[in-house]
Amino acid sequence: MTLLVAERLSRIYRLGDERAVGVEDTSLSIDQGEFAVLAGPSGSGKTTLLNLLGLLDTPDSGRLFFEGRDVSSLDESSRARLRREKMGFVFQAHQLIPVLSAEENVAFALWLRELPEQECCVRARRALRDVGLEGLETRRPGALSGGQRQRVAVARALVGEPALILADEPTASLDSATAERLLDLFVDLHSSRGVAFLFSSHDPRIVERARRRIELRDGRIVSDVTAVTAVTAIKSGASGGAS
Repeated sequence: MTLLVAERLSRIYRLGDERAVGVEDTSLSIDQGEFAVLAGPSGSGKTTLLNLLGLLDTPDSGRLFFEGRDVSSLDESSRARLRREKMGFVFQAHQLIPVLSAEENVAFALWLRELPEQECCVRARRALRDVGLEGLETRRPGALSGGQRQRVAVARALVGEPALILADEPTASLDSATAERLLDLFVDLHSSRGVAFLFSSHDPRIVERARRRIELRDGRIVSDVTAVTAVTAIKSGASGGAS
């Protein structure tokens, strides 16, 4: 089933008198349960496209459909509601709230949906357990390692049971060993939950594991390949599980 469809999206930035292309005339679709990466060098448009697909930014032209519904002209309140209910986000810099505990940071995504307090707490603890952070629920971000903070961010993305998780350079600030463990976690969660993952990354470790590689250059898609070797890598990683 097709989850997300982008039709001829363009986003152009103005820097003084200069015109800078973020994304230009770009079309693609993401199916339910995909494990895909937007790849390409810095400045190729990966983050811009991810932000457009996640309704964090609006295109200058083109249309976007989510679960068959045209969401191109939604007002900001409706866009925010769709993000809360259907999408999860993992950012390079974590974007955790420093004064909240790990559990509260994860529960925050549910508080915004005005769910009962007890349900928020139970689901937040379960999400932290699923990413290997059981016992660290009361720690604030400053008392966690970089890898642990990123796992809290993953738990926050998962807690709302989204159809799609968008992750922007999730391994960029991590050392090699921590990044590998995080990738194992992504693979395991994808295998066990069937949620669609779309990464924006030039990290070869993510690109190698992705089932589908969508490569951008200068704001345009130049290659869109389903990789047999990536499928094998995913299965291999899933059998090992997260550490």
